[in-house]
Formats: sequence, structure tokens, C-alpha cells
Amino acid sequence: ALTVRADGVQRWHGSRDTYCPSAPAYREASRRIAHALAERYGDHPGLRAWHVHNEYGTICWCDHVARAFRAWLQRRYGSLDALNDAWYTAFWSQHYSAWEQIVPPRDTQYLHNPTQAVDFRRFVSDEYLDCLREQRAEIEACGSHAPVTTNFMLPTWNNLEQWSWAEELDVVAIDHYLDTTAPDGETHVAYGADLTRSWAGGQPWLLMEQSATTISLDGRIAYKEPGRMLRDSLSYIAHGSQSALFFQWRASAAGSEAWHGAIVPHAGADSTGFRGACELGATLRAIGEVAAPPVDGRVLDADVAILWHADGWWALENRSLPSDLLDYSAAVRRTHRALWHAGVAVDFARPGTDLSAYKLVLVPSMFSLDDAAVRALGTYVTAGGQLAVWYFSGVADENLHVVTGGYPGRLRDLLGVRVENFLPLGADEHVELSDGMHGGVWSELVHLEGARALATYVGGPLDGRPAIAAAQRGAGTAYYVSTLLDPASTATLLDRLIAQAGVTPVLGTTPPAGVEVVRRRGAEHDYLFVLNHGATDVSVRGDGYDLVGDRSTVEGVLVPGGGYLVARESTAPRWTVTVDEGEGADGLR
Repeated sequence: ALTVRADGVQRWHGSRDTYCPSAPAYREASRRIAHALAERYGDHPGLRAWHVHNEYGTICWCDHVARAFRAWLQRRYGSLDALNDAWYTAFWSQHYSAWEQIVPPRDTQYLHNPTQAVDFRRFVSDEYLDCLREQRAEIEACGSHAPVTTNFMLPTWNNLEQWSWAEELDVVAIDHYLDTTAPDGETHVAYGADLTRSWAGGQPWLLMEQSATTISLDGRIAYKEPGRMLRDSLSYIAHGSQSALFFQWRASAAGSEAWHGAIVPHAGADSTGFRGACELGATLRAIGEVAAPPVDGRVLDADVAILWHADGWWALENRSLPSDLLDYSAAVRRTHRALWHAGVAVDFARPGTDLSAYKLVLVPSMFSLDDAAVRALGTYVTAGGQLAVWYFSGVADENLHVVTGGYPGRLRDLLGVRVENFLPLGADEHVELSDGMHGGVWSELVHLEGARALATYVGGPLDGRPAIAAAQRGAGTAYYVSTLLDPASTATLLDRLIAQAGVTPVLGTTPPAGVEVVRRRGAEHDYLFVLNHGATDVSVRGDGYDLVGDRSTVEGVLVPGGGYLVARESTAPRWTVTVDEGEGADGLR
């Protein structure tokens, strides 16, 4: 059951995750262990849930995997003719005449077949889901009724298709480790939380792991101060988590993760990190009532959705694209980050699902779209929705076949544009737009076919050509953005789009810089979270009750830089969050 790398080299015991998910010995052992644990602990009064496996996603390219991959392909395509057509195997003489000829995308001379590579990622996700189903069946066979979950991973490791997995879990859970000490780390917390809540269908979810005292950077670790750990934990809860859990309790004195953050660090309990964890515990007790979800289970209301699917991530990982700078995760995070700064609540949506609940839908990157996704976007716009699509989206179908006749072929009629050529930019190249915005990475030769130009390129080979366009379709509007706007320009564009769509921030106005404001819905009340990630004090005034400070907020409460407020709202709350001018909001802190 030891794993084999893509180059055929076998990995050996000595680390962790050295297992092949398709190996019969591994599958049998997993079932046996799950059965033994459920038989012994299934009715234990302390059992809250089953955490099946941990951080699924190790990839193997061995012969066990090859056999399982072929079986998966037979179920998906039914015939070799259909597979050859989907994989476009006439190119480079890759035609298959027997299933046994097919192997996983192991190391090869040059570029992999892109459809084969994405199909393999889909297979890996499904294979692991079968592993989970088998272990869950053993647990249920022993009569245990405790909920079953496992932990998804973000931000940079994405080997599962989360929407289909979420349907199999009793509660969705995530591990989330920050990758920056910059203020963007706070937006990253909200990004991971909003994704997880969306995978869970808007229902409450679990933060299974975060680090209490460290942040992993490129080649080094950074210290996470207790105030940040506490605010981050509250942000996860504000966005729908039912927990603020950590890995790990006590730092290991040796081993491969001896320097991983812990609630009890090497310094012991006499440390700022442990005292911060104690403060978090007291805070969670004080706000415990927020965990009771509303009758419909949806813990946040959002008018904006960003389209998300693992296929979009995987499709841009192949290196046969027009630019190596295309990055699915970065494009999605940039869009979400701008909405966070605007104080707007955000959901993520599965392609092909009903989008009518949203005033604005954004597609910052989705190279391939299937028929259901295309229909759903068209239905949404013609019924009155506001849709914005960025460059290199809808260019291909689910098999990564480019739709010819002009890009983006799958959405050309809906967007009212025809892109003749892509003009990717170098890492240090930029473009200027006629409305003062700026872009990089990408540009396009766009022709208008029913749309109107909102901004044009200035200078260079695209001078005067459309850069951003809008098309009226039925009762709605479809926007097209042909370049990667820089952060300031992204914020400017989204400010315009949310205003035109009638979307308002949580408090009706944009909060002060660095201040996160989230409204979480509860069983009997709604709760306002104000998390001050900046250094400037803010005054919060409104009809509510401060759960941690045990006081009314009607006369105003000062939330200092680095501080927080969790308030139970009245039935008709009216709130203001403003930069404190020094009077101290009646001296309250």
C-alpha cells in the first residue's frame, strides 16, 4: 500500500500519509479499524462525532491506482470511443484501443493530455470519497448514530471536489492555516469560512484545525499574537462555524512538527499563547447562545455569490495554457477580498445551481463550464440578475474542448462579446484603462456583439479597444472584464457593481478600514460581530447587548484597535461603526 510517485519511484515509510487509496490492503485495513473503533466506542457518552481519516488528498500513481482509474473511466464514459472523443486523442496519436492501455498521467516526455489530467483529479476525489463511504458504513453497521465528518484543506492544497463531498457528510469541517502575517490574513479567514459555509449549504460547520500561536510562511514560521488568534476564531464563528478548535494542544518536544503552533507551547502554560487561549475560552462561554441556528439553518444572509468549483482550479493547473500566470485561487481570493473590505456578505455557489437568491453573481475564473452551468447563468441574467464574468472563463466545455468561433465560446452570446485573440502579459507588464483603472497578467482583443463598452484600453496594441463591457439580457445585465484588475481597480469595479445591483454592506455603509462586520443569524436573535483588526479605535452604537462586556450598546461601546464586540441585536437594530474621535464612546471599552 506504499505510494508511488508520478515518476515511478516508490515512497517509503518514515513520514505520514504513505498509503495508496486504491490498494486493497489499505482499504481492508481502513474498514477493519473503523469497525473496531465503532464497536468499542460507538455508544460512549463522550462521543460527539466521527472524524474519518485526516486531510484526505495524498495522490498515488501506482498500478492499483491505474486499475481503479480505468474502472472509473469506464463508468464515466461507457466506451472507448467516448473516452477518445473526450480526451481528443487523435492529437499526438494518443488513441486508445483497449482499456488496459490507459494509465494515470505519470511523468512523460512533454505536456500531459489536459483532459486526462483533470479526469485523474476528479477520479482521485471520487476514490477518496469511496474510502470515506466504506468507513462510514462500518461505523453505522455497529449502530453508532454520532455524526460523521472529515476535514477539508485550504488554502493551497486542493485535491477534493468539495460540493459532492459535502453531500456525504453530516457536518462539513475544515482545517485552515493562514499563509501571511499581512492584513490579508484576516480576509483569508473570512474566505475559508465563507467557502466552508457555502459547501455546507449555508448551514453551520466546524473549524477543526487552526494554529494557536504560529503562521507558516515561505520557509519560516511567524508568531501569531493572542489578540489575532482570538479575533480570527471569532471571525470563523461569525461566518458560521460552531467551533474554534486547534491543532495542537501541547507542542511536541521532537518530531517533524515540533515547531507547529500549540495552545500549550514549549514555554508551557506561563505564556501569552496559553493565556490567549484561556481568554478565548471565556469569550466563547459568554457568547455561547450564538451557536443556536435559525429554523431554516442558514446562518448568514448574502446577496452576492462567487462561482466556485474544484474543476476550475484543476483546469488552470495544466501547463499548456496561454499563460503560466493564470491562477484560479488567486483570482477568486482577490474578488472575495475586495468584497470583504467593502463590508459585503458573500456566498460561494456551485456551477449549475439556482442563483436566483442573489442580486450579483461573480465568475472571476472558470475556464471550463458544462451545459448546466451555462444554462444556470443564462437563466439568472434574463430573469433580472447581475452577472460579472472575468477573462478566460467559459472558453471550454467540461472536457476542456475549446469552443471555436471566438472566445468565450460558452458565454459569448450571453456576454455580447467575441474575443478574437488573447494577449497575455508578462509578470511586469500592465495595461491602463480609459476610466483610470489598471490591469495586468492578461488582455484581449474584444469585439462588441450586442454589448456596450464601459472602459477601453489606453495605449499599446489594444488602444481604444473594449476592456470592460456590459450587455442587457432580458431583465438583467451581463458584464465582461478582459484583464486582471489590480486590487484598487478591482475594488472600484466591485463598488460599482454592488451599487448597480442594489447590494448593501452589512451595516448599510462600508466599515472603517480594517474593521470586519458580520451579522450571524440565530435561533431567536441575530448577532453582530465587530472585529477591529486595525490599530485605530472605533465607536459602535446601536440597539443591542454586548455579550462579552455584559452591557447595553445603545449609548455606544468603544472597540479598541485589536479588539472585538459580539452583540445580540434587538428586533430592529440600527448600527453605526465609526472611527473614535477620542471621546471614548462614553468611556466604555
